[in-house]
Amino acid sequence: MCLTSFPLNEGLIGPVSLFQTQTQTHTIQTVALCNAGFAFTEEPSERAGKSDGYCSRILRAQGTRKEGYNEFRLRVEGDPENYQPGSTYRVTLYASSPAYFRGFTLIALREGREGDKEEDYAGNFQIIDEEDTQFMINCPPAVTESTPRRRTRIQVFWTAPPSSSGCVTLKASIVQKRIIYFQDEGSLTKRMCEKESLFGETTEKPLLDCCACGTAKYRVTFYGNWSEKVHPKDYPRRANHWSAIIGASHSKNYVLWEYGGYASEGIKKVAELGSPVSMEEEIRQKGDDVLTVIKMKAQWPAWQPLNVRAAPSAEFSVDRTRHLMSFLTMLGPSPDWNVGLSAEDLCTKECGWAQRVVQDMIPWDAGTDNGVTYESPNKPTVPQEKIRPLTSLDHPQSPFYDPEGGAITPVARVVVERIARKGEQCNIVPDNVDDIVADIAQEEKEEDDTPETCIYSNWSPWSACSSATCDKGKRMRQRMLKAQLDLSVPCPHTQDFEPCMGPGCSDEEGSTCTMSEWITWSPCSMSCGMGLRSRERYVKQFPDDGSVCTLPTEENEKCIVNEECTLNSCLVTEWGEWDSCSATCGLGMKRRERMVKMPPPDGSICGAEVLEVEKCMMPECHTIPCMLSPWSDWSDCSVTCGKGMRTRQRVLKSPVELGECTEDLEQVEKCMLPECPTDCMVSEWTEWSECNKSCGKGHMIRTRMVKLEPQFGGDSCPETVQRKKCKIRKCNRGGGQGQVNSDEKKRRKEAREKRRSKQGGRQGEETTSTAEHPGCKMRPWSSWTDCTKLCGGGIQERLMTAKRRLKSAQLPSCKDRKEIRACNVHPC
Repeated sequence: MCLTSFPLNEGLIGPVSLFQTQTQTHTIQTVALCNAGFAFTEEPSERAGKSDGYCSRILRAQGTRKEGYNEFRLRVEGDPENYQPGSTYRVTLYASSPAYFRGFTLIALREGREGDKEEDYAGNFQIIDEEDTQFMINCPPAVTESTPRRRTRIQVFWTAPPSSSGCVTLKASIVQKRIIYFQDEGSLTKRMCEKESLFGETTEKPLLDCCACGTAKYRVTFYGNWSEKVHPKDYPRRANHWSAIIGASHSKNYVLWEYGGYASEGIKKVAELGSPVSMEEEIRQKGDDVLTVIKMKAQWPAWQPLNVRAAPSAEFSVDRTRHLMSFLTMLGPSPDWNVGLSAEDLCTKECGWAQRVVQDMIPWDAGTDNGVTYESPNKPTVPQEKIRPLTSLDHPQSPFYDPEGGAITPVARVVVERIARKGEQCNIVPDNVDDIVADIAQEEKEEDDTPETCIYSNWSPWSACSSATCDKGKRMRQRMLKAQLDLSVPCPHTQDFEPCMGPGCSDEEGSTCTMSEWITWSPCSMSCGMGLRSRERYVKQFPDDGSVCTLPTEENEKCIVNEECTLNSCLVTEWGEWDSCSATCGLGMKRRERMVKMPPPDGSICGAEVLEVEKCMMPECHTIPCMLSPWSDWSDCSVTCGKGMRTRQRVLKSPVELGECTEDLEQVEKCMLPECPTDCMVSEWTEWSECNKSCGKGHMIRTRMVKLEPQFGGDSCPETVQRKKCKIRKCNRGGGQGQVNSDEKKRRKEAREKRRSKQGGRQGEETTSTAEHPGCKMRPWSSWTDCTKLCGGGIQERLMTAKRRLKSAQLPSCKDRKEIRACNVHPC
């Protein structure tokens, strides 16, 4: 057993942090495992003095751990070998069961540095849980525990340093029981180097100033990889899609979105609703800070093979002041999750234009909705949070959750390719073959800025040029708006113009004549066998220079009618025109007919075909999803208290003629308000009891029961016992009857005194009265009945019945008697 004792000062990094709230100097008896090869030393005190107290002393472990000794581990999310400058990573320090640790220290050092200067540290840590972690007081770049206690895992964020920072080493120290581990290699150390720029050209962060010359044209292509096969957990089969892509090429003065920033209203609309309208308005309001607006149509469903649906793409331009490119698209359904590029700089350090950029994408959270699953109900984040990348440890219910903290599989890839450069270039590095080939670009195509909610017909042919001379004019084409699925989104023009020149001025035209359409073919010249048919057209406008039109005005072609021309053959007419295609889009069928003019003379059936059917192809069908408004707010609960129902609605925006929409337009859910007040409920009054006196003044009682006690503030219970006076007859003061009454009074007085003396004694005690009444013998009083209520005032009864009646007895003296008294009068 090896025992080592050494002093620890308050300024130490790592395990010392566990004790820095105690006295300045401590002596810790450390039990070291000799076969683990550990020897703890301290930096010389001279170095501490030179560092001016800045992280002045670092405890080092010399030697290596025993092979396979990995109970503690430092992990960077995704286990990357390289870091992206400026990117944020989740760093986890954990112990494998059953191990644990009480304290820790985490630092990030530039390779080859000792940590005694501020510039030795790389990147910045961010605290996730202040109850678990804090920055070290005497060494601000380091992170340590907030309170010493047993723990198996801690997490922090680490933002990588800027470009040209070189390699970085993340190091952790562990305090477990009384043993301090600090490891320079192995599972408590993570070394990462800076990720090289893609294709050696693009910068990782926007340059402050771009030195490139001329302009460049790019094509951005979006390849979605979000599918049930790649991301199977809770994948939304019914409504998965990518929203319309919106972005721009812009200057450094404008930021569409960025990690650590807050989402604008336009970003929020894209992130939560998939609507690019507000975002496009924000972009266009930036004026000269924006060069090109980037737009691509939505994709329903989110993934299809490339041989079925081409990847969407758009073209944009950049120049020296607007050399950044940003875009985003929502993956739906989701709370507020998106992918995109932020301020991708296409200007290189060599004063040129990047040739190609490829970026795999993971989703990020816009910070406006608290949902954790694809189809979580709307729950606004208040206050709004910053934009941040999603991680595999965000929430156990997240579709991207991984308890091991592995990297999220990319949901998309974006490719940005340079397709042309214009103007004089001033790049320092000479052009290679790829640069030269990329500049041989095709003629620019018109950018399609048609919103997905606008359905048009195909463009008509171009009209004749408006100029009759060799001066420049315009020609026009038109299209028809078939459907506007969302009235809040304006549909662009239905007319298009382009420059042109008058007849005889263009070398591309074979003739300067303007011709009409062809007229229908004439009947065949033969009614049997092969013949000829013709069609004509005419000159709508002759050349102004008086030249002759060289385009033909008549066409002839062979035709065959009734191929069999024997005497026994039947004669048929020519084929009629083809009917319209049976489909309005995609593949359909069309037909045409002809008639039998003369059946065969021999009476046989005509063998000629009179019906012909063939396939026809119309323009590609577009699957139009249900265009629905956002859900309305929930209605008030249907009740004012207790359980009820509430509803919300949305409206179908797409026209009915485009097909039936099976989406729900109304949702109903239960709602619960505070319980309704319940009033006290009592039974009906009983009949009045008999008078408690056989003569003179007495009283009668009636009662009622409490059937339901009041609840939740309901009305309290009314009285449950009522009394009223009664008088049967005057009592006689003389004679035998008077003696009877006197005896009875005496007996009752004794009974009352007896009850008072006991006060709360046994109720229902039997009265052993055996008084004999003149003319009859009475039984003793019965026991008191149980009280009709446990509290709030009830009643009890007892009876005395006649045992034997004598012949001389008077009627009233042998009558059964009943007594009633109140009980349990204390409040409930």
